[in-house]
Amino acid sequence: MKSLFRLLKESARDLAPVILVIAFFQLVVLQQPFHNPHKIILGLVAVLLGLTFFIRGLNLSLFPIGEAMGGAILRKGSIVWICVFAFALGFGTTLTEPALIAVADEAAKVRAAADIQRHTASEEQNYAVGLRFTVAISVGLALVVGVFRILKGWPIHWIIIGGYLAITVLTQFAPMDIIGIAYDSGGVTTSTITVPLVTALGIGLSLVVKGRNPLIDGFGLIAFASMFPIPFVLVYGMVV
Repeated sequence: MKSLFRLLKESARDLAPVILVIAFFQLVVLQQPFHNPHKIILGLVAVLLGLTFFIRGLNLSLFPIGEAMGGAILRKGSIVWICVFAFALGFGTTLTEPALIAVADEAAKVRAAADIQRHTASEEQNYAVGLRFTVAISVGLALVVGVFRILKGWPIHWIIIGGYLAITVLTQFAPMDIIGIAYDSGGVTTSTITVPLVTALGIGLSLVVKGRNPLIDGFGLIAFASMFPIPFVLVYGMVV
């Protein structure tokens, strides 16, 4: 119970700056009262409780599961299975990422409204699903590369530099309407579902592999998961 109250206090502290900024601009700059204040208060309480239980759930389940599974598979000496697990983890978590679903659906609607494609429900759905699968595959491959980086001790900065050089080149040839979507896709993949499991996987592997430092080698997978979708979506825009 004490730990729950501590988490509630920490969540309230984290939400306080956002609440203060909104209140300042609403009351001081716009000089307008809040409409339906009881609903706003109820919503803030729901956000506070949701954030608290979400963080508690991560600490109780997702982080331990990710660390344990990654380390257990590698202890069996199967690099193939750890790569399969990494790809499946990246693909599955990204495909169900709420932020990606929202961005893909919105991109399909805006694209249809701009008369770039036929304005039909099936065309919009196909475009949105194709975009989601493209991003999910790219994140899966990103985690496979990240696993090899941990196993082989590759320096992360060279991979990041090479990746963004490739993105810069592809951006010059990609259609204008896909560039913004591609760059946003790199950001929305690293959200509530993907980040905890991917981070736990990296830390779990670095704890098992001899000579690896969890602080140095355990992190960095999120950077790959953010970078890989950009070139994949750019190519997707060229093809579609």
